[in-house]
Amino acid sequence: MKNREKREGPPGRPSLMETRMLVFTAFFAALTAVGAFLAIPVEPVPFSLQTFFVLMAGVVLGPRYGALSQGVYTLLGLVAPVYAGGASGPGILFGPRGGYIFGFIAAALVVGFLSRGSTRSVRGYVQVAGAMLAGVLVIYGGGMLTLHLVLGLDFRQAFLGGVLPFLPLDILKAFLAAPLSLRIKKHVEGFK
Repeated sequence: MKNREKREGPPGRPSLMETRMLVFTAFFAALTAVGAFLAIPVEPVPFSLQTFFVLMAGVVLGPRYGALSQGVYTLLGLVAPVYAGGASGPGILFGPRGGYIFGFIAAALVVGFLSRGSTRSVRGYVQVAGAMLAGVLVIYGGGMLTLHLVLGLDFRQAFLGGVLPFLPLDILKAFLAAPLSLRIKKHVEGFK
């Protein structure tokens, strides 16, 4: 009975598993922030390692906690300099970069759903890599939309300036993050 109480927790309090998942959620929010500082400043949107951690969050944490981790990151950036290049505030979130940042939440959700049931196998790697490529497209969709709405670029210009220069590197990040995510996911699932 005591073991069950530890797992489920007292009534009205989160279970041990939920608490652990919230810790991992905070950890991936922090990793995304660290990835923002590992950036090459280019306008209007810098190159960074954020997408690497966003994609991993979806696989490792699943759709719910993966999206939550990016929501925490997004909200944190309103008050702390955790966006790419040490930026923060509503001006960034609702400016040309905002679509990419909101896209992080949606991408983690999509990657989490598409990678459900993946295992450490060739099939699992292909599933996760495909999910991550879909996540990259989600991020770019949000980014192109805000470049169009905020800067007035047509979609061709938004693609050429806000997607094309970053696409090869983000595809590489997806293929590198896939096996690492599967390995970490196995350990995180062991905590459940």
